[in-house]
Amino acid sequence: MREPVELRRQRILSVVQSRGAVKVSVLAAELDVSVVTIRRDVEELTRVGRLRRGHGVARPVVDAPEPSTVPAARTEEPAGDGAAVALVVPERHSYLYETLHGARTVLEESGMRIALHIAPQSAGAERPLVERALADGARGLLIAPRWRNARSEELDYGWLAEVGVPTVLMERRPRPGSALHALDSVCSDHWYGTHLAVDHLVSLGHRRIILAARDDSPTARTIRTAFAEIAAARPEVEDWSIVLSSPAAVPGPGPQTPGAPAEAAPDPDPDGDATAVDLAALLRERGATAAVLHGDVDALMLVQRLAEGGVQVPRDCSVVAYDDVVAALGSTPLTAVAPPKAEIGRAAAELLLYRLAGTAGATGPVRRTELLPTLKIRGSAQLIPTPED
Repeated sequence: MREPVELRRQRILSVVQSRGAVKVSVLAAELDVSVVTIRRDVEELTRVGRLRRGHGVARPVVDAPEPSTVPAARTEEPAGDGAAVALVVPERHSYLYETLHGARTVLEESGMRIALHIAPQSAGAERPLVERALADGARGLLIAPRWRNARSEELDYGWLAEVGVPTVLMERRPRPGSALHALDSVCSDHWYGTHLAVDHLVSLGHRRIILAARDDSPTARTIRTAFAEIAAARPEVEDWSIVLSSPAAVPGPGPQTPGAPAEAAPDPDPDGDATAVDLAALLRERGATAAVLHGDVDALMLVQRLAEGGVQVPRDCSVVAYDDVVAALGSTPLTAVAPPKAEIGRAAAELLLYRLAGTAGATGPVRRTELLPTLKIRGSAQLIPTPED
């Protein structure tokens, strides 16, 4: 499925607003779309007053202030190149771009210079970016590693624990007892978000529920584990199952140890496979009346596929999406669990500034903050009539 136009334009805004002037050719390369498409997007965003454009360049509506006008940062050192905070997020990840926006707002208000680094999809891409940022003088780090599988996560633990500057993980919760357990982190409570989805469907009378979810990120793995635990513990849920939401939603091989045999991608789920998800057939087979779908783009695709199979949402199947980045943009706007994406970024930036503020902050106890998602009701889930009705 082609990326929704509004989502792509939001990504363009994210990059331009974070960096200032950006060449159209650079945007096209980073977003993996044609220069012609990006130029059209920039023209439309300019027309509605969200960007300015020059000769081959997209600019924010309000230019960043000159260094001489930047207020002093809330640190013991003056703002400048040495007072930069490095932000590292994966490319093509609209969910975390919203988190980035939240962090950016706090850091800019503090007068802190931001150095944004977009990690490509290759395994182990974050480490060289962090090393480069530190060599350039970054005094702090906000990072959301991709961590497509458990191995890539484990291999990042050692070097991230020894970065040497205040660091806050965004929307990531390392394995308990690992080298990063004692690292500051700010994360959504995805167990609670999954609970909201299941509880909403159960309250509408649904007793057979399917989770169609990704399996290629820490968030995806948490949602899958939480759904199994919650569904199994709810006496009202008579039957439940978990399948992949997309054939591409599996974890790829992690970084390889020199001389070691290549690592194969694990089977993501004993009940799933790597083929297109025939959710309509599975609903009929299991007698399910509802589904939780993660993430938004996969959810919209699955709803389209349901319609092609003669299953209408919400008439024949109630749906709750998870992420709420573009869930509201479908032909059927989807009820969705909305993690507090921007608030995660704001809280992470505030925590990092606290660490940078002085000796007392630097030596305070480690903080592992969780923020609760909310449920946005849009009508893609409906009440199941009782026999008395």
